[in-house]
Amino acid sequence: MSQAAADRITPEVAFIGAQMRVLAERYEGVFVTLHHTLKDELSRSASLSEGALIAMTIADAAASALVTHLPNQPTRDCRAGCAACCHLYVMVPPGVVEVIGDYLTDRLDSEALATLQDSLERAAAAAQAAPDPSQLRHRCPFLGTDGLCTIYEVRPPTCRAFTSTSAVACHSMAFDPEGGVSAIPQNPSQFRVYVEATTALEHSALARGLPSRQTGLAAAVLAALPSSSRTHSPNTGA
Repeated sequence: MSQAAADRITPEVAFIGAQMRVLAERYEGVFVTLHHTLKDELSRSASLSEGALIAMTIADAAASALVTHLPNQPTRDCRAGCAACCHLYVMVPPGVVEVIGDYLTDRLDSEALATLQDSLERAAAAAQAAPDPSQLRHRCPFLGTDGLCTIYEVRPPTCRAFTSTSAVACHSMAFDPEGGVSAIPQNPSQFRVYVEATTALEHSALARGLPSRQTGLAAAVLAALPSSSRTHSPNTGA
């Protein structure tokens, strides 16, 4: 290649490189703005449960915008009724469990609540007995017989964050211990959005003098239901 030919190429590469650095900085700025927006809105919320609703609404909007407008997004293989991920262990940040509890008590009668509590107790006990709950595979108590989430509107940030490019890989991870699949790569932008929301809720709880740690979904919701008839006291990690 002659020097003249190289001279025609390198300036263009340098220009594109400079533009990419600017875009990378602006991309990071999206998450800085998200962080401050969540912090400001949560500081003004009347309660942590109200803050959780606000945080999830903001995070949903941010995640949707990123997935819609950023190029080269991973192709999703997620479909309604594909519930392999609903057999994984889920943690919830402060405020979210109160939202779920209110949602349930507003919609379920006493008989349905009692049935749900039985399922929650079994799930909480399984998590408490597991050496490593994160490796537990147990059907979510909120997974309906139709394979759909019964609390979809108020599902935890972890569930909102989860995406997959391969339903086959998800099924292998959930149902085939010998399959060799131990993790599912996530859409990095979407996952980061919900990490920001979770962190904001933890900080908001701490600022209010409330417990700030994430807790296991089943045990946390069981404890939040006002008419719970549980016979054991699941620890906060279950």
